[in-house]
Amino acid sequence: MADVAARDGMTGAGAGVRPNAEIDLGIGGMTCASCVGRVEKAIRRVPGVAYVAVNLATERARVTFSGAPDPAAVAEAVEAAGFTAAAGEVDLRIDGMTCASCVGRVEKALKRVPGVTAAAVNLATERARVTGHGLDAARLVEAVESAGFGAAVPDEEDVAVAAPDEAAERSRRDLLHVAAAGLLSLPLVAGMAGEMLGFAVMPPGWLQFLLATPVQFWLGRRFYVAGWKAVRAGTGNMDLLVALGTSAAWGLSTWMLLTAGHGGHPPLYFETSAVLITFVLLGKWLEARAKGQTAAAIRALMDLRPDTARLRRNGTDVEVPVGRVRVGDLVVVRPGERVPVDGTVVEGSGSIDESMLTGEPLPVEKGEGAAVTGGSIDVDGLFVVRTTAVGAETMLAKIVRLVEGAQASKAPIQRTVDRVSAVFVPVVLVIAAATLAGWWLTTGHAETAIITAVSVLVIACPCALGLATPTAIMVGTGAAARHGILIKDAEALERAHAVTAVAFDKTGTLTEGKPRVTDLVPAAGETPDGLLHRAAALQQGSEHPLARAVLARAEASGTGAAGALTDFRALAGRGVSGTVDGIPLLFGARRLMADHGLADPALEARAATLEAAGRTVSWLAATGPQARVLGLVAFGDTVKGAAREAVRALHARGIAAVMVTGDSRGAAEAVAKDLGIDRVVAEVLPGDKADVVAALKREGRVVAMVGDGINDAPALAAADVGIAMATGTDVAMHTAGVTLMRGDPVLVSGALDVSRRTYAKIRQGLFWAFIYNVIGLPLAAFGYLSPVLAGAAMALSSVSVVLNALSLRGWKPN
Repeated sequence: MADVAARDGMTGAGAGVRPNAEIDLGIGGMTCASCVGRVEKAIRRVPGVAYVAVNLATERARVTFSGAPDPAAVAEAVEAAGFTAAAGEVDLRIDGMTCASCVGRVEKALKRVPGVTAAAVNLATERARVTGHGLDAARLVEAVESAGFGAAVPDEEDVAVAAPDEAAERSRRDLLHVAAAGLLSLPLVAGMAGEMLGFAVMPPGWLQFLLATPVQFWLGRRFYVAGWKAVRAGTGNMDLLVALGTSAAWGLSTWMLLTAGHGGHPPLYFETSAVLITFVLLGKWLEARAKGQTAAAIRALMDLRPDTARLRRNGTDVEVPVGRVRVGDLVVVRPGERVPVDGTVVEGSGSIDESMLTGEPLPVEKGEGAAVTGGSIDVDGLFVVRTTAVGAETMLAKIVRLVEGAQASKAPIQRTVDRVSAVFVPVVLVIAAATLAGWWLTTGHAETAIITAVSVLVIACPCALGLATPTAIMVGTGAAARHGILIKDAEALERAHAVTAVAFDKTGTLTEGKPRVTDLVPAAGETPDGLLHRAAALQQGSEHPLARAVLARAEASGTGAAGALTDFRALAGRGVSGTVDGIPLLFGARRLMADHGLADPALEARAATLEAAGRTVSWLAATGPQARVLGLVAFGDTVKGAAREAVRALHARGIAAVMVTGDSRGAAEAVAKDLGIDRVVAEVLPGDKADVVAALKREGRVVAMVGDGINDAPALAAADVGIAMATGTDVAMHTAGVTLMRGDPVLVSGALDVSRRTYAKIRQGLFWAFIYNVIGLPLAAFGYLSPVLAGAAMALSSVSVVLNALSLRGWKPN
């Protein structure tokens, strides 16, 4: 829903806005009362603003206009004052679109609404996503309706696909129309076939008229309605072409029947108009059924959500609708049931099947303290779960929104299609008019000229152009989601097919990210226990994985982490500093020692040996009057079992693998050699990972960055495609274009593969859609295709494009 809303007068499409129209705008970047004053002063200078009130706590501005509101001007004024005006989004469900030219009409109508900065309409999902400032859903709906289509704001629980009952009802209705058209057309088709075989079995003219007329004006009414709306909007669509073509055939036949004398048998073309409409209706029904299958993945995700939950209150278990569960509630989950909410296990143990969320085929063991996700299946344990997220905040709801967003988004290649679609119908009308004139002038037969022009009108198919890209994206993103690969948008999906280099973060991505202390090497005069005690005392203030490893080793050895810690500081990319029992200490990488002029030649050789063996080495030193190195602590991290396979899979596709890590060069190169990685960039500060990605791009590579931590976020954003592990931080996942639902690096190759296959389907669909029209239109214009064959070809073209995309449904990661 929109981040910004309009009230009062903002319900029209432009004119007739009541005075004192009001908008509510999100403001970013304010820190104090003086900021509020600057924003209010900037907004007051916008023409038409009657009143403005800015709230620092809510970071919002309420602006009242004396006339028509201008949200875009307000946003510009806010940004000119040095702040940010938050852009909002509104999703709309669009009804009545039939082809790519309809998409263009809806987008143009939405973009004309003041405050709209972008509008993307998807023919396959029948959704529009509108971005801008001061958006008002009612005003957007009115703009769409003024363009001749239906629009509505979907319910919060609604998804980008029709409900199964609604879709089934629509399918039954369309099938009845097809059946009725077929029954009425059958005598005409039989008569036409009989005449071709030399049998005079064509029904008399008046009976042909009675059979064809209800097909034309009752079952074909939808084409007239949609075509008329297009004409009123000053444009054209597929329905207009069908309506014109079939009306020409029906009208010509009716005229010839009425003007023929008694006993005359003029040539009639009622079978042409009736069979054309039957074919188009059949094609639309088949297309709708195929499109319904493209949404199977998102419907399967929605079906994972249980309707009820078993709450434990005061020792009693009560079954309630899942919508009544609140954060902190205790939920009981029995074997065989789906977990209704996200939460933490507080009692019980057993295994959970998370395959529909992560793609992991084997159940995962869970015990007290383990996190469980709503939608997963309790295989064999009795769990009591404390709720941590409900409703829209659950992982399942976020996954559904992510898949919806990807399926509703528009790939960059679609822009070319949109430009072609914008002129498609006018060009076809010109070709049809030229065909009519050419045949009439050449042959002198008006009937032949009209029927040939009808063939041109009905063979043209903008539908296939509009469906090729969105259907492939829907199926591709859905198939990927079933295997634990979430693709944020169509742009990421399209870019990923061209990736030539993958840059991996090491810790948590190629390794388990759970380091352990392997070696304690004290300097002369120090002891291992003393070294461990001081390191643990210093690390009390850190949440870094290495700090947790030190504290775990100290606890296991009985050394403990006792000591008064003061002045603790985290030194980004270098380590930590602090004072323990009055002694200032440093703990971190070799470069931290170098920064303070500290060294111990006796320990250098041992550090080099440990690093060559793949260990990460941290140095502990005292500073101040008695500055000296106290010793080394070496850490080991287990390489993920699938990491070698992941690198091999990339190499098999001709993609280079690069490791980017803040670790020492020795430790990084040892892991890289073990995994077969081509190139290592080690000892990189967190803020410099993005520079490494930029350097790879300057080499002409298309780069995917794989990471899981907050420090990977800038690199993920800088890469052509950011790929985040869901086992990492939310920041990484929000930044990345692709999220892997389980920490399996093999899925990186899978993500690139599904992108390549989806992009191939897009190109195939667009190729056949273009080539069909390029070949079909001249054949029809030169009289090589009858209207009936042209209509059949038109119906088949859309269905074939959708069926081609559906072949992606069986995709699996290699």
